Amino acid sequence: MRRSITTLTLLLITIPIGLAVRLLPLGLPWFLYKYLGSALWTVALYWFLATLLPTLRPIVVATIALTVATLLELSRLVSIAPIDTFRLTFAGKILLGRYFSLKNILAYLLAITLTAALDHLVVPRQTKS
Repeated sequence: MRRSITTLTLLLITIPIGLAVRLLPLGLPWFLYKYLGSALWTVALYWFLATLLPTLRPIVVATIALTVATLLELSRLVSIAPIDTFRLTFAGKILLGRYFSLKNILAYLLAITLTAALDHLVVPRQTKS
């Protein structure tokens, strides 16, 4: 239970930071403005999965998160009318994104790697009963 509370707390901290990076005029350098939001989106995905699956080791959570993030990125290459329409909304833009970028996948990989390392080193473990 303690692990789930910790990962949920980290998720709830990550979400507003990610939204602030995307929506507020923070004066960030272009590189950070472009990729920090994507990285934070993946960090939030990692903490979400870690909250739902608290007994999994960080490497497993990281693998699932990277797979989901990569599949979502690749889905941008396929046009499906209802999904494309949703992507035009605020929620769609934040959750699914609009344009494919191989560099985003690299940002996801870096963010998930760092987050899994943090998880492994700091977050309390929960073992299967």
